[in-house]
Amino acid sequence: MEKENIVHLDNIDAYNKIYGIETKHPLVTVVDFDTVKSCALPEDCTLCYGMYAIFLKQTFCGDITYGRQPYDYQEGTVVSFAPGQVVRVHRSKQVAEAVAAKPCVGLLFHPDLIRGTELGHDIRQYTFFSYDSREALHLSEEERGIFRECIHNIKTELNHSIDTHTKRLVCRNIQLLLDYCMRFYERQFITRQNVNRDVLSHFERLLGEYFDNPENVRQGLPTVKYFAERCYLSPNYFGDLVKKETGHTPQEMIQKTIIGMAKDRLLGSDKSISEISYSLGFQYSQHFNRFFKRLTGHTPSEYRRVGGVELPLNTMEK
Repeated sequence: MEKENIVHLDNIDAYNKIYGIETKHPLVTVVDFDTVKSCALPEDCTLCYGMYAIFLKQTFCGDITYGRQPYDYQEGTVVSFAPGQVVRVHRSKQVAEAVAAKPCVGLLFHPDLIRGTELGHDIRQYTFFSYDSREALHLSEEERGIFRECIHNIKTELNHSIDTHTKRLVCRNIQLLLDYCMRFYERQFITRQNVNRDVLSHFERLLGEYFDNPENVRQGLPTVKYFAERCYLSPNYFGDLVKKETGHTPQEMIQKTIIGMAKDRLLGSDKSISEISYSLGFQYSQHFNRFFKRLTGHTPSEYRRVGGVELPLNTMEK
């Protein structure tokens, strides 16, 4: 059985040594493959990232598989990875020649770089680090120029000797790059509206069907991950797409559906509160009571007693 090639990218120096790049800062590096003369990676390998990484691929440079799906990237595409992510890479001789002719640029930074900074506090808002298959960012020529300029500014700062200003200035420039990527992703959500609406329609259909299947209900309340997987998207990308299209998160839409069904069953049947709670996927009726009161301001019993006519709509419907 052929041994799998696993490469752990736990620190900047380990990454730089693969490509023969000088390490100018122990926690961050800019990679311009135009200057790379060699690569120590096997043709087929698995990369285990211990750092944040973001690359602008200016040409097709090998098959990348994330999870079980191929990563969606072509010429002029941004791909990104976060600590803990694992990707499979296949590089051929033809790919190496293509990269040499039209190389990519990238940035890698260790989590320790941003600890205690504004970027460290806000890093989770850059949800694209957790996007996966078919969710890469496709840039226009102008957007590519902005990306490269941000990378150039970081590289310029790294060429200075490290001093008391280095960390703050590098982090601010990284944050600027990530903010631009967020803007570009929002543009991409808009330009792919037809596809997005298909996903949204599928989500709404799945949401309705979930409660029609007793087997689903026995598994408990539906999760965002459940619907994302059935739409063949990562939870983060799915969440961002739904929020962009509807103004609500998937979790809010799930909650709204559950509240609507709960109201129908409270007023349209003589089932007990416990029976209704179990029919909606709640393991305990107490959980249902707290959930219902949190979203409507009243307990299920109060809602049923007054027939709902004196109670306000749930907070999401205002």
